[in-house]
Amino acid sequence: MRLAGIAGISRRKYSGPPRRKETGPVAPDLVQRQFVADRPNKLWVADITQHKTAEGWLYISVVIDVFARRVIGWSMGERATAALVVEALNMAVWNRNPQSGLIHHSDHGTQYTSLLFGHTLRKADILGSMGSIGDAYDNALAESFFATLETELLERKDWATRRQLSSAVFEYIEVFYNRRRLHSALGYLSPDEFEREWQSQQESKSELVA
Repeated sequence: MRLAGIAGISRRKYSGPPRRKETGPVAPDLVQRQFVADRPNKLWVADITQHKTAEGWLYISVVIDVFARRVIGWSMGERATAALVVEALNMAVWNRNPQSGLIHHSDHGTQYTSLLFGHTLRKADILGSMGSIGDAYDNALAESFFATLETELLERKDWATRRQLSSAVFEYIEVFYNRRRLHSALGYLSPDEFEREWQSQQESKSELVA
């Protein structure tokens, strides 16, 4: 690779935005590293990362439905605030209109332990869940998405402005990742195809019952 002038893209180890100090649990761990769901809107995972541009950092927050690995909510901004993750959650709620009993799982980032975020969860009747402090495996599915985003987009070039990067992230999520990117965990279907196939099966079952 050196002789050919090729540089690999490694999945860097990134500690993320500030985590709270260990002063007791904010939410119980309702997931226990079992990132599986047999239907949409049963388990969501969320996380926040950052990437540098020539203007400064761009912070990216996402909410992922575990069932089909689909990004159902996202937000981007110049600061890693509680409002940023609330915006991503509100987008997910607007897109899915989930029923009571849904679990939202995250790490102990200060954004997720904020009063604003807790209030937003309760207002939407969503159960909050958090893994242990400082353990990436307790939010592995969300961490995996950001590792994929990094290798397939973020580290592919230098970004001049936050707007340039945010536009690229939008296109990656909404045009490529959700609709076209194949996942081995989904039988090599995209999240969109996997959900549509599941929905078709549910409709067929309902017709048989009727």
